[in-house]
Amino acid sequence: QVQLVESGGGLVQAGGSLRLSCVGSGRTFSTYIMGWFRQAPGKEREFVAAITWSVGSTYYADSVKGRFTISRDNAKNTVYLQMNSLKPEDTAVYYCNAERSYGPRLQYWGQGTQVTVSS
Repeated sequence: QVQLVESGGGLVQAGGSLRLSCVGSGRTFSTYIMGWFRQAPGKEREFVAAITWSVGSTYYADSVKGRFTISRDNAKNTVYLQMNSLKPEDTAVYYCNAERSYGPRLQYWGQGTQVTVSS
C-alpha cells in the first residue's frame, strides 16, 4: 500500500519559516515526480512546487519562487519543502503528491498538513 505522510505544518508569524516533510512508503518513486500542492479555504487546490525523483529537476509556482525550496533525500524516501519569508496568503493545507512521469496517469496524495501564517 502506497502512503505519503506529511508533517511539519503549524502556526508561524509572517516572515517566518517552516519545513514540511513528506515520507513515501509502499513503492519506489524513482520514476515519479514529487510535488507539493496547497488548498486555502474556499479556493481550489493549486500547484506549489515539484521535483523529479531521479534527476532532481525542480519547478515552482510564480507565487513561491525565491521563497520556497523543494528537495529530496533518496535514502530516506522523503521530500521536503523549505518555506521562508512566509506570508498570510501562504495559509493553506499543504498536500504531498507523487505522480508517475510516464504512461497512464497514476498519482498518490498525502493527507495534508495545515500551515497558518499570522500577520
